[in-house]
Amino acid sequence: MVVPHHATGARLARHRLADELGGLVSPVLLADLVAVLAELVGNAIRHADPLPGGVVRVAWRLRPVPGGQVVQLRVTDGGATVGPRLRAASPDAVDGRGLHIVAGLASRWGVDRDGLGQCVWAEFDPACADRPDLLVAG
Repeated sequence: MVVPHHATGARLARHRLADELGGLVSPVLLADLVAVLAELVGNAIRHADPLPGGVVRVAWRLRPVPGGQVVQLRVTDGGATVGPRLRAASPDAVDGRGLHIVAGLASRWGVDRDGLGQCVWAEFDPACADRPDLLVAG
């Protein structure tokens, strides 16, 4: 899906993800997916240029594996001068924790770059989960 490179884009993406995956994954996993997607789209809107047309592309994919399914989230934007990276935030800082949330909830995350810009992705793999409530739909 494409969403506007605007704060409303994060809301639209969260609602669509929750609607489409609500019956397919556990409620705990869905909450983590929504939180991570909100961070990734919010970061794209705050720190990166839009894709042509003033949009950000958002995608998710479920892949069955033994014990559950891998869920991958992808947010593609027009890129930024400085790529996404974990950074230290002081206790009273108002920002700087978003990718720590992504890293803490997802099994792994990363950045792919191409001619259009960059794609920040996060993957949730039940083989990496130490929480059994993330493995199957409830």
